[in-house]
Amino acid sequence: MTDTRILALEEQLAHLSRSVDDLSDVVARLDTENAVLKRRLQMVMEREAEREANAGGTAILADQKPPHW
Repeated sequence: MTDTRILALEEQLAHLSRSVDDLSDVVARLDTENAVLKRRLQMVMEREAEREANAGGTAILADQKPPHW
């Protein structure tokens, strides 16, 4: 291989390596955000279930099938 070809391949490899690192950071950040959102949703669902139970309902609405079933 010629020196120019080797240099071009090294540049491309460096660029791809940087892209992989950037994408890895994005995936890690999204995983963290997803975990936070899951916890928040679980809290909301628990609060709503507790509110429905305290309202005197016989069954929690989240556990009931929709009327069109």
